Amino acid sequence: MKRISIILFANFGEFMRSLFYAFGFLTLAGCAAGTTGATAAAPQLRPEYESFIGEMVERHGFSQAELKGILGRAQFQPKIIDAISRPATSKPWYEFRPLLVTPQRVADGVVFWNSHASTLERARREFGVPEEIITAVIGVETNYGVQTGRHLVLDALTTLAFDYPKRAPFFREELEHYLLLGREQRADILGIKGSYAGAIGIPQFMPSSYRRYAVDFDSDGKVDLAGSAVDAIGSVANYLKGYGWEAEQTIAVPALVNGGNYAEAIYAGERPRYTVEKLRQLGVAPGADIARDRHATLIELENKVGNEHWLGFNNFYVITRYNRSVNYAMSVLQLAEEIRAARNSN
Repeated sequence: MKRISIILFANFGEFMRSLFYAFGFLTLAGCAAGTTGATAAAPQLRPEYESFIGEMVERHGFSQAELKGILGRAQFQPKIIDAISRPATSKPWYEFRPLLVTPQRVADGVVFWNSHASTLERARREFGVPEEIITAVIGVETNYGVQTGRHLVLDALTTLAFDYPKRAPFFREELEHYLLLGREQRADILGIKGSYAGAIGIPQFMPSSYRRYAVDFDSDGKVDLAGSAVDAIGSVANYLKGYGWEAEQTIAVPALVNGGNYAEAIYAGERPRYTVEKLRQLGVAPGADIARDRHATLIELENKVGNEHWLGFNNFYVITRYNRSVNYAMSVLQLAEEIRAARNSN
């Protein structure tokens, strides 16, 4: 008896989308295999794809046939929708921190720093970003280049651009940048793998960030965030500097809160806009001596019992430009501090 494999889908719409993607892939595969007959049909793509292709042709001079061939290979990935709908950063702080700030990741961070000490020092001199922050970002993102992602970037970006309405405009723009990046670097965009969100390489840059902030820090004539730790280090530093990193400035300090007025100052994605003096009036007391006119935002972290509070300054906000989550930014900060302490103790 033949064994029949059945793929279960969450809903009928998901099933139909998968058929759409599969049809596009099979049609292109048939053409690529040299279908007999002079009038082999072009891939039949969804209207949204056709519209996007038209925009790319008009704005950037792409070949319509080329883009049809590329997008015809993209496959809908329901697991990507699931992953982005339940990001790890949405966990409470007391569950999220132990995932990333671990003795092993600290030890590996010391090894990474020691292996690239001169490069990290040069990045600090050129961009003003401390070695431990660059190291911690790479440690949080990919465990120092060990886990750079297993999803085809083309699949991830097309899935999110056309089947994730919540952030579809953002991912359509990233898909546009990905196609431009592939053309600029003559890359195999059908084969590049990354995160479920389409982030690429050791520092997990989205395509727009790759094009804007990636640098050839090893001066070998190419920018390679997948294979060059040196390029990754320089690019992370350039990224943070590009978002306004201030050299040798405090990132965050613990704080105590009283009353209920402090709630209006809790971080909501914007740059720090309250002075320390104003925060004091709202019932927030910094746990360190900070100038009254410094601007800060109040960070609230969820613990099992009660919440933990910090004051975050401009550089904390800059870290959130890498990932908007305060859990993410605080894990980078605390991992960085532990890596530096461990390295200094050796």
